[in-house]
Amino acid sequence: MKIYELLQKKRTLSFEVFPPKRTDEGKEGIFATIDALKELSPDYISVTYGASGSNSRNAAEIAGYLKKSGIEPLAHLTGGPSSPEDIDRTAQEFLSLGVENVLALRGDKPVDCNVEYCKYFPHATDLMEYLKKYPFSLAGAAYPEGHPECDTLYKDLEALKLKQDAGAKFFVTQLFYDNSYYYRLVAEAKKIGITVPIIPGIMPLLKVQNIKRVKEMCGSAVPLEFRNMIEVYSDRPAVMEEIGLNYAVYQIIDLIANGVPGIHLYIMNNAKAAEAIYSRLERVFRELF
Repeated sequence: MKIYELLQKKRTLSFEVFPPKRTDEGKEGIFATIDALKELSPDYISVTYGASGSNSRNAAEIAGYLKKSGIEPLAHLTGGPSSPEDIDRTAQEFLSLGVENVLALRGDKPVDCNVEYCKYFPHATDLMEYLKKYPFSLAGAAYPEGHPECDTLYKDLEALKLKQDAGAKFFVTQLFYDNSYYYRLVAEAKKIGITVPIIPGIMPLLKVQNIKRVKEMCGSAVPLEFRNMIEVYSDRPAVMEEIGLNYAVYQIIDLIANGVPGIHLYIMNNAKAAEAIYSRLERVFRELF
């Protein structure tokens, strides 16, 4: 199933999972997570892997497990750490597993990476052009607050348009906590001729220590009102988690009311968090998705 064709018919609900870092551990856990997520009837699940590319084989195996489970995988493929031979090998493996949809990324250079990064595919568009010889349906990443390496959102929008021109059928955004950034992205993208769906990515913020991680990972701003709530109760984990879940629910309801094409949840392999959000919005998902 091509995800972009599904997006022409309905609003989608999707999740993101990541493989264990080592090839010899953690697989049963991620498979159990997938089995739990299947009960929430996602339209697809994306599978990422580390920026160094070290666990890409694990990611392919998980994508295959999704396909066998009756869930459409959106497999990440990262050009930065990869050679053309690496891409060909992974692409062939995806095809053998029945994977039809690929999220093509350059990837962020790891802080401790000592190898030459982005030697062959310096931009996501380079990878997309290379992948045209394969029958994948391609997706790309979008950044509501602008890519960290771009001076302005508008410079980043130029790159987004190039991704569409290179074959991206839809975009999934980086996580954000202020919906106004997403609305600005969509409005400005339309002005420059971006016509494919832009799906918002939401990650529930459940632990106070994750504020720093979010800032380091993608620079997303945490609104002052939300930050005050979670910091006041930083020593009460159960209360903090409840606040984070309900804020994610608020974001999702607001996004749906404004006509988004889908919701993508970054759940960090936390099926219980996905279940908690789904339970709060079950009637919304059933009626509007």
